[in-house]
Amino acid sequence: MKNYIKELRSKFKKYEIDGYVIPKNDDYFTEYSKLNRLEVISNFSGSAGLAIILKNKNYLFTDGRYTIQSKIESGKNFKIYGFEKLINCSLFKNLTLGIDPKLFTNTQIKNYFLKHNKIKYVEKNLIDEIKKQKEHTSIPFFSLDKNIVGESINSKLNKITKYLKKNKCDYIFISAPENVAWTLNIRGGDGPNSPIPNSRLIVSKSKKILLISNLKKCKQLLKNKIIKKEEFLDVHTLPSKILHLKGKNFIVDDKSCSIFYENLIKSKFKIIKREDPIYLLKAIKNKTEIKNMINAHILDGVALTKFLFWIKKINKKKITEVEAAKKLENFRKLNKNFLYPSFDTIAGSGKNGAIVHYRAKKEKCRTINRNDILLCDSGGQYKYGTTDVTRTICFSKQKHSIKNIFTKVLKGHIAVATTDINKDDTGKKIDKRARKFLNKSNLDYAHGTGHGVGFFLNVHEGPQSITKINTVKIREGMILSNEPGYYKTNEYGIRIENLVYVKKIKKNLSFQNLTMAPIEKDLINFDLLTIDEKNYLFKYHLEVYSKISKYLNPNERSWLATFI
Repeated sequence: MKNYIKELRSKFKKYEIDGYVIPKNDDYFTEYSKLNRLEVISNFSGSAGLAIILKNKNYLFTDGRYTIQSKIESGKNFKIYGFEKLINCSLFKNLTLGIDPKLFTNTQIKNYFLKHNKIKYVEKNLIDEIKKQKEHTSIPFFSLDKNIVGESINSKLNKITKYLKKNKCDYIFISAPENVAWTLNIRGGDGPNSPIPNSRLIVSKSKKILLISNLKKCKQLLKNKIIKKEEFLDVHTLPSKILHLKGKNFIVDDKSCSIFYENLIKSKFKIIKREDPIYLLKAIKNKTEIKNMINAHILDGVALTKFLFWIKKINKKKITEVEAAKKLENFRKLNKNFLYPSFDTIAGSGKNGAIVHYRAKKEKCRTINRNDILLCDSGGQYKYGTTDVTRTICFSKQKHSIKNIFTKVLKGHIAVATTDINKDDTGKKIDKRARKFLNKSNLDYAHGTGHGVGFFLNVHEGPQSITKINTVKIREGMILSNEPGYYKTNEYGIRIENLVYVKKIKKNLSFQNLTMAPIEKDLINFDLLTIDEKNYLFKYHLEVYSKISKYLNPNERSWLATFI
């Protein structure tokens, strides 16, 4: 790592810069990428971060999920700050910072650096110059049938063109690959844990499309006539082709449209900045998507329940966190519809559980002890559905204080699950319900209570989420996680996570559980639960049993029955 920093600094003179900025994202602005430029320079492996290398100082910015992890991985060579310190960054002044214009939006640059410093575009990525990024195999894009996604491409394009006409616009530039995936009912293999098709799409008000991507990846789509030859643009020939389009203006979303592409479009067209409407369209799942997600979660619940039974009741060997994660993945692999994990499994025992997004590595991970509590956050990509679930489990009798905190987290989890969405209709309002019982004891957690989840896509998606600041209305068909927690540094971590979907019964909106796996009863202080909370838990475990017990062996089934 030190060598790379030294090597990067040696380039400052040539490019006439005082520093260089390295974000976590790639040029598609996806959360999880196969590229790891930030890790190359900083050793930080989290999913959210940004590094700034100056001539004699280095800064790393991240969020509350990675406070401990960033210090462990990068603390020796970096000053570490929360993302809030990036806004109008004044930690250094009057410097010229180099950036790769394909990796930033104009809004980011304006918000972060332009008040106190200057920016210089460096067309070559300097991290790639130092360490050539590994070429990843081109996995061809594939299309999903209407009976899987529940809506035709034509129907989706109609919604987009209606939006364009309403906004008096000629084109929309769809720069987020997951939104291209939704529009064209396609998937790919460009994410490490998501079926993302790295591509961009132009849609005109007359419903014409231009898919911008790598020809190798799109051959199947062209062969099967999902897209026509004239509807495809090879990413390498984009500049000349885009300038031949007729019209006056383009809608771009500057959360995922880079400076490079914005400047290219701006050279001929007027730009109108709007949030891509597809985020919201995609967030509201139709009945077919919900049905497929329910089925994926039954398969996933079977795998997780088998694992929980095995690790608590069968396994007598001392195993490491990595071995536990591998065993869980093997249970998932027993199902032919399982494709791969939806993110790297977080299996944190004892003090490692307090690292919110901990990643166990074979060469340095803990052996799970009987006295530990184990936080296991994992998920799968299935044909067709995406799962994400966290269970905190124990192997011996735990202290009263730990059981009390687990129960307060559980009370928050139940409060979210039983929300009257007609009354508490935004993530901001629901988030208060989740934290209420911890807050009474002056306890809290430094992450959101829930995120949106994609249909056989990204495990994290917006615009909806359950956080202290999110004001997006919760609507029928949305899928969210419900995951309050508590983390005691150097001791333990607790999190209980289910995925839920929003269902309308008559005129009332309510959350319905998708996740079907038992919640650790050995960590509950039942004296702290109300009758309603006990009833909720009973009904939840009864539903889990009724949906998954037929897939379990007799011993697993008998054990699961003890939760009712």
